Amino acid sequence: MNDNTARPLTLGVLALGRATFDVPYAQEMLAQAWQTLRGLGYRLAGEPVLCLEADAVHAATAALREAQPDLLVILQVTFTDAALTTELLRAWSIPTLLWSFPEARTGGRLRLNAFCGVNLACHALSRHGLSVQTLHAAPDSAHAATELRLLAQAAGIVGKLRQAKVLVVGDHPQGFDACNYDRDQLVHRFGTHSERIPVHELIAQAAALPESVTEVPWQRRSRDFSNLSEMPETPTRKTLKVYAALQQQAKTHGYDGIAVRCWPDFFTEYGCAACGALALMNEDQIPCGCEADMFGVISSLLLQWASGQGAFNTDLVDIDPDQDSVVFWHCGQAPIEMADRDAPVRAALHSNRKLPLLSEFALKPGRITLCRISQGQGKLRLMLAGGEMLKAPLAFSGTAGVARLDVHADLYRQRLLAAGMEHHTSLAYGDHRPLLRKVAQLLDLELLELA
Repeated sequence: MNDNTARPLTLGVLALGRATFDVPYAQEMLAQAWQTLRGLGYRLAGEPVLCLEADAVHAATAALREAQPDLLVILQVTFTDAALTTELLRAWSIPTLLWSFPEARTGGRLRLNAFCGVNLACHALSRHGLSVQTLHAAPDSAHAATELRLLAQAAGIVGKLRQAKVLVVGDHPQGFDACNYDRDQLVHRFGTHSERIPVHELIAQAAALPESVTEVPWQRRSRDFSNLSEMPETPTRKTLKVYAALQQQAKTHGYDGIAVRCWPDFFTEYGCAACGALALMNEDQIPCGCEADMFGVISSLLLQWASGQGAFNTDLVDIDPDQDSVVFWHCGQAPIEMADRDAPVRAALHSNRKLPLLSEFALKPGRITLCRISQGQGKLRLMLAGGEMLKAPLAFSGTAGVARLDVHADLYRQRLLAAGMEHHTSLAYGDHRPLLRKVAQLLDLELLELA
């Protein structure tokens, strides 16, 4: 697995100004902004020095590029024209924030005129097809700190996505257009690399593993499921071998997630359900999705990085307008941290194929976020929605939860279908939409908020 967490978030800071404005006052603003940036707790690259000439900007930029920051913060401390900013960002593709400061309306001269400089720069950049994030806030304000922290975290997620590597095992099932993807588009738009192997190759790898690889996950699942011993042992251990094979693939090749053609091959060619293996991988925070759904896995990665928790690539399977509730479900691959511990948590057979191993439990109550990079309507968008998972009995066999969304259930249904959304949606606990909105902006993805 790519070690994207080892390196701390780094902010590159460049302060621009012009000597014809109030330089002492500008330096005061810069000092306050630098203190705010230091207070975020991230690594800072750059110096709290106001660059007033082109040579100073070029020298500072060279040093910043060597530091390889996740986010470039350009402090537009006073007005400047757009030439240097445009030159810099045309040559350097990096998530960027332009931060300008308000000033008192004294009836006298404009001491900074910083916003006008940002306005000029954003216009110039737009003519080159470039966009940046902007912030207009006092250098010591709580609002500025909140926005900076969110944007830094979003830039970190975008950086991880650009380094991510995902495996696709087999082809998506016929008629499941929701699970296809364009490998070149994936690299061009997100920087994410993908590789594909035939499903029979992973099955052969699993089958060749010694029985001993199943001992640790067997003990793990024995602690989780009191009824594990009731499952047919041979196919159960086959599922655990599939888990070991997926682990090996991730470790050997550095995969951050794996999209698996789970049916019918694992049932018909190997004699077990892949679902239980995918659940274990999801718990290990190497998201795995079924039906070879690449964008489902990437959506789960976004949610996992935003939440710090495991994600569940799920289907919306039932809508009850009278009760204003919906059911999110999948055969049995939700991470066990999502289980409602007041209800049964057990091992199960696949409901259609009657083979193990699946997880079976109702999802716990709590705030949830739904996320999906969608290809609906022939364009890439980031779908977000929010709601509340309710405390309710297991609605259908497998892993499932009854939720009340932030819009009425039938309105959500209408919006989902009208937008051409895929049937898979990634789900995680907590409200992570503010951060994911920033991610969408940095990825230049149209935002589609269904609830």
